[in-house]
This record gives sequence, C-alpha cells and structure tokens, in this order.
Amino acid sequence: MIGREDILTLVPHQGAMCLWDEVVEWDAQSIRLRAFNHRDTDHPLRHRDRLHAVHLGEYGAQAMAVHGGLLARDAGEGVKPGMLVALRDLTLHVVRIDDLPNALDVQAQCLMADASGSQYRFVITHEGATLASGRAAVLHWLPGAPT
Repeated sequence: MIGREDILTLVPHQGAMCLWDEVVEWDAQSIRLRAFNHRDTDHPLRHRDRLHAVHLGEYGAQAMAVHGGLLARDAGEGVKPGMLVALRDLTLHVVRIDDLPNALDVQAQCLMADASGSQYRFVITHEGATLASGRAAVLHWLPGAPT
C-alpha cells in the first residue's frame, strides 16, 4: 500500500487538492486508489456546503496523475507535467458525494500512453456502487515547448 505522503511526491496536486489518500494496487496498465476526504468540511472543491458529483471527474483525472507518477518513478524519470485536455463520457450516478459514509474507490485503466500524453478509463465506486465513470486525456509538456 502506498500512502498519501508518497502520493504527494508523485503528483503536482499538493495539500488538500491532492484528492487520493492511498494506492491499493497498481501495475503497468492500471491503478486502484482510495480516498476518505470527500466528507471534509474544508474540502477545496466544496461549494455551498456540498461536494457535488461533477468533481468525480477531477478524482478520475488525478488517478491518472498518480499512475503516471508511479510509472515515471519506476522508470527512474521525473514526473511529467501535463494538462487535462478532455473528459469524455462522464456518467454520474449521484448528485453529491459529501454525504457518503465510507471511502471512495477508483479503478483506472490506461487505454493509451506515449511521450505526448495518455488516456484512461475510470470507474469510481462507494461500497461497490458505481458513482461515476468516464475517460480522461492528458497532454504532457514536451521539452522546449512553450508553456
């Protein structure tokens, strides 16, 4: 199991904006993570005292970042900065998530990855019930490219 302190070294998201608390398992093609922060009253994505399900898209995108960070670390490389460029087929099965009593789980699978970016499919669940699913794409900053 990989904890939050290690996750913080793998992603650009820091402090409360790092949404995942632990890596449950991972391999070259997929990752499973768990989060407990969705009930926090000071969650940075809360609005009008609620955490809306649309933010599960960010949870899915950050699962990609954690997986990419683990792959880079294993290859002896630094974390590749990137930008979320697409969130597709996002399906939400709930309206809000701050009222869910237990951990959020994500299973993310790499569909494609190369030096220019990656695309993943993700499913986020709570106690086995699907909360959200979708696909996300990230483009990496290439050396020498304008930022």
